[in-house]
Amino acid sequence: MQNRPLTLIQDDLVDYEKAMERMADLVQERQDDMRPDTLWLLSHPKVYTVGRRTLTEHLPDPSHGIPVVPTGRGGQLTYHGPGQLVGYLIVKLGPNEGVVDYIREVELRLVAALGVLGLPAERRDTPPGSELLTGVWTSGRKIVSIGMRASKAVTSHGFAINVNGDLTPWDLAVACGMPEVDMTSIARELGDADFDTVRATVAKEFQAS
Repeated sequence: MQNRPLTLIQDDLVDYEKAMERMADLVQERQDDMRPDTLWLLSHPKVYTVGRRTLTEHLPDPSHGIPVVPTGRGGQLTYHGPGQLVGYLIVKLGPNEGVVDYIREVELRLVAALGVLGLPAERRDTPPGSELLTGVWTSGRKIVSIGMRASKAVTSHGFAINVNGDLTPWDLAVACGMPEVDMTSIARELGDADFDTVRATVAKEFQAS
């Protein structure tokens, strides 16, 4: 992986739609070279976000009371909530670098962070004709969701790591377009997870300060 230091922004719980507004501003600043490459770490209140390809039958029953919000990222349905670390990456890509190339780097950095925390993990290649396996997996279960896009060579959106939050909402919808996926968390796998430690470890693996 190339040397790619990032400027770090940290927040606690931020409403998803308000975060999208701020992220749009950060992207514009990066496109105009008014800010450096940036990692924004935060969490969201309970919300499902859906990509352009999300099927209606994959949506949760409205009676569960969790909002469903369309988003401009790639990928399908995902869930955000307290106890999940979200990272938005506003990064200017190199001349011969595409967003898929950068997603691979993001996966590898997150695999490294989980390894430091004591959890072996891996990225996966997608077999031809299969649903995208973008993200990070451990023991056959998915622990990190990733959905990104690029505009004028600047990335937006990013990743979500399940740290120690409630996993029940994942079972109320079809996550990532995969009905059989088993979503897990660091706390589920290791028995415990300190959110601040996870956040600091992830920031370090992304060279963010």
